[in-house]
Amino acid sequence: MRKIIFIVNPHSGVGKQKGIEKLIEKHLDASTFEYSIVYTEKAGHASELSREAVSRGLDAVIAVGGDGTVNEAAQGLVGSETALGIIPTGSGNGLSRHLKIPMNPSKAICILNDYRTAKIDTATLNDNLFVSIAGVGFDAKVAKKFAKAGKRGFRTYFNIATSAYSSYNPKTYRMVIDGQEIRRKAMFISFANSNQFGNNTSIDPNARLDDGFIDVCIVSKVPYWKTVFLAPLLFMKRFDRTPYVEIIRAKEVELVRKKGKSGHVDGDPFVAGKNIHLRIQPLSLNVIIP
Repeated sequence: MRKIIFIVNPHSGVGKQKGIEKLIEKHLDASTFEYSIVYTEKAGHASELSREAVSRGLDAVIAVGGDGTVNEAAQGLVGSETALGIIPTGSGNGLSRHLKIPMNPSKAICILNDYRTAKIDTATLNDNLFVSIAGVGFDAKVAKKFAKAGKRGFRTYFNIATSAYSSYNPKTYRMVIDGQEIRRKAMFISFANSNQFGNNTSIDPNARLDDGFIDVCIVSKVPYWKTVFLAPLLFMKRFDRTPYVEIIRAKEVELVRKKGKSGHVDGDPFVAGKNIHLRIQPLSLNVIIP
């Protein structure tokens, strides 16, 4: 019997996590798994629970929530053999989409029954772990506003982004990427471990989770009148072919900016400051995959 624990964020996304107990009882192979279910009560609680799971020698922690819940659960699992499973119930579900985990909770639970695992990279941004994507600039500002919004979901994110876009001015960044210094003026800079920007959009469709690199995606501001034509390319995974994107593969990045404090890791905002250090952690997380 494999011993696993489901960590459920009762406030994630758009309510898909409701009734998860019955779905687990119905679809999880009871002859293979001995399981328990716990609910997060505060920010950081999933990290505490996943660390406890490692100390108890559990085989897997199953995060039921969005990218933030997955991130928190992963924080307690990096460097251990305890695997991370995901039942995606959030707004963006970036890592789940990259791994091709079904968005339907019942189907995602069935994936656990086969119990196939793989090692993937993680990274840190100023010692803040991320698994899928992190960034500074405009997308960090949007993430901060989205975190304070009353409603979740793609429509809320879209409305925040479009209302802030025209007034946001690109910033100048100095970066040292694996020892090479560059300067760029950018709308935002994303650090991509996965190929997902969230909600099935992609700036870097060729990003891989197990190649030992983070892709530094430097995005210039698209003229407002062009956005209606170029925005669909995010969903078509062709935006990286436009002249507004530059991608550099890296293992370590030092970034300095004159203005701006916001940053985000897997969509969750934090105060990053003007000096930022990014570092890859190759094959540091064990995940359950389809």
